[in-house]
Amino acid sequence: MQSPLDIPHDRPLDLNTLSLPGPLTIVVLAPHPDDFDAIGVTLRHFHLRGDAIHLAVLTTGASGVEDGHAGAVTPEQKAALREGEQTASCTFFGLPLDRLSFLRLPADEKGNPRLDDANHARIRDYLAVRKPDLVFMPHGNDSNVTHQRTYALFRAVALAEKWSLWAVLNKDAKTVTMRTDLFTSFNEDDAAWKAELLRLHQSQHQRNLNTRGSGFDERVLAINRKDGATVNAQYAEFFELERFG
Repeated sequence: MQSPLDIPHDRPLDLNTLSLPGPLTIVVLAPHPDDFDAIGVTLRHFHLRGDAIHLAVLTTGASGVEDGHAGAVTPEQKAALREGEQTASCTFFGLPLDRLSFLRLPADEKGNPRLDDANHARIRDYLAVRKPDLVFMPHGNDSNVTHQRTYALFRAVALAEKWSLWAVLNKDAKTVTMRTDLFTSFNEDDAAWKAELLRLHQSQHQRNLNTRGSGFDERVLAINRKDGATVNAQYAEFFELERFG
């Protein structure tokens, strides 16, 4: 079935105006715990449509926890803390927990997932079971190396397997440049819901308060507010589309 995403349109497209086929199977490849929540309004749009969403968190994100936060000191304690936060946010979102996976990809000496055969196989096997129509992840043109490698792992697998699907690459606080093909506009009520979702990542919320003087929720929503102004909306989540197969 041809998707509206396949048909030439003036870009960017507003997701709220599209009539997509369904139900769709969606995979979110989140480099860290909390990357799912950064695009929570868009994912809620698909969730409310009845589409099946699966979340794979690729790394523990332990390095993002300040020493001693909630008593976490060791990498194992910090990893457990962040995974617990992601589980809590998925429960709030309404994602069935059997669709949440922590892949814990082996990392290099700098803590970034290795671009090796083993990690390619983990991504391939995860996607092969779920056969997604859409795969969400942060854009590869990003200063965060784990974000870069998430895209690189996915792209290598998708090309090697000759899968037919769309990659939906989201704008993030550390995105360098990207093309905007799709956006999800939202209002103050949606923003309040998203803020609550983001604050469930308490370790990140507190770290942002300590280092930036504003919370994790405001950091993300400030980007959404700025982007929304460019498309005549209160807030917006921005995406670049890439077709495979």
